Amino acid sequence: MKKWLTKLSFEWSARRREALAALVCVFGLAAFAPVFADGGRDRDEGDGANPHWVATWAASPQSADFATVPSPATFSNQTIRMVVHASIGGNRLRIRLTNELGAQPLVIGAAHVALQSSGSSIVAGSDRALTFSGQGTIAIPKGAPMYSDPVDLRIPPLGNVVVTLYLPQATPNTTFHALGQQTTWINAAGDSTNATLFPTATTTTSWYALSALEVRASSHSVAVVTLGDSITDGYASTVDANRRWPNLLAERLQQSRRYDDVAVVDQGISGNRVLHDAIGPNALSRIDRDVLATSGVRFVTLLEGINDLGFPGAFGLARETVTADDIIAGYRQIIARAHAKNLLIYGATLTPFEGTVFPGYYSVAGEAKREAVNAWIRTSGAFDAIIDFDRAVRDPSHPTRMRPAFDSGDHLHPNDTGYQAMANAIDLRLFEVDR
Repeated sequence: MKKWLTKLSFEWSARRREALAALVCVFGLAAFAPVFADGGRDRDEGDGANPHWVATWAASPQSADFATVPSPATFSNQTIRMVVHASIGGNRLRIRLTNELGAQPLVIGAAHVALQSSGSSIVAGSDRALTFSGQGTIAIPKGAPMYSDPVDLRIPPLGNVVVTLYLPQATPNTTFHALGQQTTWINAAGDSTNATLFPTATTTTSWYALSALEVRASSHSVAVVTLGDSITDGYASTVDANRRWPNLLAERLQQSRRYDDVAVVDQGISGNRVLHDAIGPNALSRIDRDVLATSGVRFVTLLEGINDLGFPGAFGLARETVTADDIIAGYRQIIARAHAKNLLIYGATLTPFEGTVFPGYYSVAGEAKREAVNAWIRTSGAFDAIIDFDRAVRDPSHPTRMRPAFDSGDHLHPNDTGYQAMANAIDLRLFEVDR
């Protein structure tokens, strides 16, 4: 299989890449995908030889300046309870907090982790107090991340984990992830980090200061980082249902013992672009933080560029108008940096956007650029393999538009069914690892 992937990654001609693109579309995957034997290997979740840390969930930090959802401007003597959805499981975990965009130290009065029961409630007996370098109360310097000390807690694959933070001081909301598509609960006052039943005063759908959950995993466990914009971030997917396409890919991987030690880490930011800042730092500037620094990363998928085409018209940013060649040049830089770290990177075609409800976002010229970018992705051989999301979700009778059954209603973002079609369009053999 290693030889197969090497051939796929480096030796296939443009014609054979096009054949793969056609086969892995949503219509042809079932016939194309091989049937693998179980193999009966022992499940090793970190207790065997050479265990290492692997990210099982992540969220890209961004500033609140251009947030896509409402959020508190400041927390003061309050507790925040957040839920994250793991991909692979494990028996030992740690979290990663960040004060990347803070102008002052971020004081964490207490931090706890537990398994979710339902809503904001935790499973009795699963609560664990976290420390950071042995300290329960910490101040994260501005611009810095900080790992918790490991704790023993069994997380099931695809399980929900609750992370609760107490912020004792007046704390500006400077570093968070806006589009969580997951309910977060905030109390009125005080330290409620160990509360089984959380005293909720208000809710949001964002994550605060939390950038990763990692598990101690076996030596052959690896992570796929999905770098992208709102379509990877899960815009318009059902809140609290984990129906983003990376979640659905993780479900598919977990259904096979051949791939159930492959984590999927969603590093999408709604409104993100390859070449210019907007909502979140541009992809070229954040690849080191969000991809290369991810624990256990082995594979990368790249689905980004549609906002580079649409934002100039939608927001009057004529000076930021880009060509297809500009986007392709950005891709080449991302590919080079992934390859420099011996990662395999897979290019995803840009999905249709004609008819989008966002004024000025779509144009005939923008569509021509999208088609040029997709043609390059499919034929250049620059990526190690292709994931043809365009083919998976486009309307066969009107290819510049999304298939109506997959459309969330804004003609740009898929609905839950569309995200499932995207996940189904990915050949799992792309994530083959040596055992």
